[in-house]
Amino acid sequence: MTKEEPGNSPKPPSDFRQRTRAFSIRIVRVCEALPKGTAARVFRDQLLRSATSVGAHYREASRARSAAEFVSKLNIGVQELDETLYWLELIVDAGLLPKARLALLHDEAEQLMRIMVTMMKNAKGKQTGL
Repeated sequence: MTKEEPGNSPKPPSDFRQRTRAFSIRIVRVCEALPKGTAARVFRDQLLRSATSVGAHYREASRARSAAEFVSKLNIGVQELDETLYWLELIVDAGLLPKARLALLHDEAEQLMRIMVTMMKNAKGKQTGL
């Protein structure tokens, strides 16, 4: 595994793979910082599942046998990112962690979503010959 150099922008596929993995690790750390309690446990479990699945779906997409399968796997990743954003927002709204603590993760989730949507559009364009 190569280490991403600071200042270099991510380039799919290998750097994006590392970026989704780093995102997952950051989410794990946030989940560990959530307070104990029933609501926090539910939020933690949901956030952990949705956020860590993004990288897994990207890895599956990179092994796709067709453009349609590639788009399908990426689309699931986009849905998981949207769910991740939802749980991050609920954690803030419920007062479990301050908004400032999650702002960079929220921004990263939005960036990852935009990148995956762009990959999907590019794949669809190649598929239809546009």
